[in-house]
Amino acid sequence: MRRTPMPRISRRQATTLIAGALVAPLGAPAIVRARASQIFIIVPYAPGGSIDSLMRSIAKAMAETLDQPVLVDNKPGANGIVGSQYVARAPKDGSVLLAGGTGPISLNVLLRKNLPYKLEDFASVAMLCNGPLSLTVNARTPAADVKSFVTYAKGRDKPLFYATLGPGSVTHLFGIMMGKSMGFAVTEVAYRNNPASIMETLSGECDLNFATPAAVIEHARGGQLRILAVSSDKRMTSLPEIPTLAESGYPDLTASFWTALHAPAGTPRDVIARLNAAANAAMQKPEIAKQLETDGLMVDTGAPERLDAQLTKDAALWGPVIKAQNIALE
Repeated sequence: MRRTPMPRISRRQATTLIAGALVAPLGAPAIVRARASQIFIIVPYAPGGSIDSLMRSIAKAMAETLDQPVLVDNKPGANGIVGSQYVARAPKDGSVLLAGGTGPISLNVLLRKNLPYKLEDFASVAMLCNGPLSLTVNARTPAADVKSFVTYAKGRDKPLFYATLGPGSVTHLFGIMMGKSMGFAVTEVAYRNNPASIMETLSGECDLNFATPAAVIEHARGGQLRILAVSSDKRMTSLPEIPTLAESGYPDLTASFWTALHAPAGTPRDVIARLNAAANAAMQKPEIAKQLETDGLMVDTGAPERLDAQLTKDAALWGPVIKAQNIALE
């Protein structure tokens, strides 16, 4: 049987074929390349906390929408600075996002002159949720509402002691704002965490606590603590009987803490739009809504501009307090 000889190819043709084979994968559609990679959401806190748990649920839901892995990577340290700095220096391709919030982003930028990143190092991807502070007192305090509380506080011959999570924290700044707005003296007492501060409020050693409603509601229902108001702009659906500070006569005390997704500045707009859509879809999942309600948080989504607006609002709310009190952290 006679074999048909294979056609000969020139050295130039062989070189062209090899080059084409090498280049072909690079010419694959961008969407294919994107789905072959992983997205990491950097949580700047240790594993096990409420934000860590929430972000793991959100990551799972985003992965389903994007059809690619979305993983949580914890990088705790220095009040969120370690994780935030990592994202600020990450590739500008949407592969690394920051689970940012009031403390790691807004307050760190306002309080720390030597911060290894600045607000302009991040691009807004999506707001996720926000939560109010509470105005909580020991049930033995002779005050049933905000009005009677202010009367009681002004009638004391010594300042009210209020719990904070340390200098420059939301609770620290909010207490300063509250004392000035309501017209009585306050003194902050720093605690290592919320449970420790709540224990001191239960014992009566601390007069005021601004912990999240979810952290104190069981003690309130048990008759040990009393939540007089919340700092959100409207009443919480889970606690409709508790008024806001705004409707109690103090609209200047409307404040919240929030969680959002940021990307490194310079990330392409189409990539951010895709991530924003996936994050918004995740926040509509019933299981995530239930998790938020348990944690006393509220869904707060929208276009990236919604997060831009929150950052501007934070600067206007907390900035003057920090400047007036000359608060600075190293």
